[in-house]
Amino acid sequence: MNTIKMIAACACSMRAGVLYCLVVGGLAGCGVMQPAPRPVVYDFGPGAVSTAGASPLPALPALMLTEVEAPASLDSTAVLYRLAYSDAQQLRPYAQARWSMPPAQLLRQRLRETLGQQRVVLQPGEGVSSSAPSLTLRIALEEFSQLFASADTSAGLLRLRATLSQGSGGGERVLAQRSFVVQRDSASADAAGGVRALTAATDAVIADLDQWLRQGF
Repeated sequence: MNTIKMIAACACSMRAGVLYCLVVGGLAGCGVMQPAPRPVVYDFGPGAVSTAGASPLPALPALMLTEVEAPASLDSTAVLYRLAYSDAQQLRPYAQARWSMPPAQLLRQRLRETLGQQRVVLQPGEGVSSSAPSLTLRIALEEFSQLFASADTSAGLLRLRATLSQGSGGGERVLAQRSFVVQRDSASADAAGGVRALTAATDAVIADLDQWLRQGF
């Protein structure tokens, strides 16, 4: 009789063990089936949200703004960073962070919004007055990344080259060319800190570009 009871107890224990394994396996399977988290999407923010009034634009010459050039490494929506203390030559993307557009497009959009508050900024193909030669601004974006000096210290680094030319019926001639390099410290050593630092660097370089354009152009 005791033997029968022992066999029954062992059978119940085995059934309980199998049931436990099925439950745990089912929960693990549910975890595997969970969708991967979506990357956080960033841009430069809304920009100017109000205007000073309906006053006319200053007497600055109209400016043709071409598409911003960028190397293949920046021709994506990845938020990029470099580890200067480890391998500064390697660009690394954040896995869960993206720009809403490639940086070159975001830069051009911000540049047009800002310069357009002070002068007429034209798209390629838009007409300009034939009474005066037109100015064309070309931007080549060369670096746009979060640079880590150490594991917990970083800055947004932006480097670009600006070329200003003047067109006329006889062709186009270069008036000036200048490189700009701007860094802004990151408040945190993560993608969000890098995005804010790169946004601040973008606004700073646009302010420098605006001052440069006002120097006789």
